[in-house]
Amino acid sequence: MSKLFSPIELGPLKLENRIVIAPMCQYTADEGKATDWHLIHLGQLAFSGAGLLIIEATAVEPIGRITAGCVGLYSDETEAALKRVVDAIRQYSDMPLMIQLAHAGRKASSHRPWDGAQLQLTSEGGWQTVGPSAIPHLPTEPAPQALDLAGLKRIKEAFVATAKRSIRIGFNGIELHAAHGYLLHQFLSPLANQRTDEYGGSLENRMRFPLEVFDAVRAACPDTCVGIRISATDWVDGGLTAQECVEFGKILKARGCDFIDVSSGGISPLQKITLGPKYQVPLATEIKQGTGLPTMAVGLITTPAEAEGIVADGEADMVALARGMLYDPRWPWHAAAELGASVTAPKQYWRSQPRGLSDLFKDAKTGMR
Repeated sequence: MSKLFSPIELGPLKLENRIVIAPMCQYTADEGKATDWHLIHLGQLAFSGAGLLIIEATAVEPIGRITAGCVGLYSDETEAALKRVVDAIRQYSDMPLMIQLAHAGRKASSHRPWDGAQLQLTSEGGWQTVGPSAIPHLPTEPAPQALDLAGLKRIKEAFVATAKRSIRIGFNGIELHAAHGYLLHQFLSPLANQRTDEYGGSLENRMRFPLEVFDAVRAACPDTCVGIRISATDWVDGGLTAQECVEFGKILKARGCDFIDVSSGGISPLQKITLGPKYQVPLATEIKQGTGLPTMAVGLITTPAEAEGIVADGEADMVALARGMLYDPRWPWHAAAELGASVTAPKQYWRSQPRGLSDLFKDAKTGMR
């Protein structure tokens, strides 16, 4: 029996297997509104047989977008556009859908990756960025505006409003984005947060705003699965550490967090990372063992055998794939075939299974092969 294809519960959310499609920015929205690209992109992934699909980082206010092409959910227009995508998926797929709520902070107002990914200046059509402190991501960039208490209140309320919109249009869960150098991570990291008030300095203070956001979203969505994505290390001396993230995770668990998605890096161009297969999995294991929270592992997990081993050996409870799913949107099908498991797939595709794999596909409604 494959452990990767065994079910798991994340609070009220039940997944039929432990393969998660990680959030992947597409930079193809229209003034924050999801487009036909998102319908096609997410629609194909909803046929993949994964246990959970998390959509791309979705901004809670316009200045929280990474680029002008990023999806938002902060107005009736952006809500209607994203609802259209969710409704289309729901006609043909029962796969659980989760949204990643985000604010890019000082890393907002960037050019799209294929246009260089550098900060887009206000003179180029960009906008004033914000952060915990007036410290730019790159020393050559203009500094962000340090958030005052009114700004913190506005952003916290924006997270809540967006969370409510996401539940209203049919999402089954929420992941707060506190990784990859974006706003909540900026508060956690001493490299970006050099405030001298109650939101900076000690770990207790640096955790304060991310915890306030989590508490507010958790209170607004009491019956919904709510988790968080973190960067468990900054990969820079003097930055955020895995040990600090364990303490953060313990507090989150006590406050009702349902899972933790463990990535790393993104806060500083000085980061030094040695890439290799499963290079971030030990961080997920440390967070899992230190907090007791259900944990997702990410980062250069490419083969079914790797994914199976991570779950079977207790290194993490789930594996989340991003680039691997873009390259092979049927990765879970192929993993099920290799591991002797079955996977939910549309009946329209059942004729595609190779000879000798007559039990590969099962029906979403009945669970029958």
